[in-house]
Amino acid sequence: MIYKKSEVVEQYRLHVVDTGSTEIQIALLTTRINYLSNHFKKSPKDFASRVGFLKMIGKRRRLLNYIKKHNATRYFSILKKLNLRK
Repeated sequence: MIYKKSEVVEQYRLHVVDTGSTEIQIALLTTRINYLSNHFKKSPKDFASRVGFLKMIGKRRRLLNYIKKHNATRYFSILKKLNLRK
């Protein structure tokens, strides 16, 4: 992979020992989704990877819905940080 997981965790964590908050999970999924979307531009017939890709998109959507339901300000801040449309 092109990115380092520790860099993403460092950038999006909420406190010093935060390793798995919802924001971090969304950020990690987003970086993997961006990487795979570029991969599919190069190899459009890779259907096996596309299944996992679509599952990741669904999981990210569910996590975003969870944050939106519980804390709208965190939801809009994560959308802005990750440059996601909504």
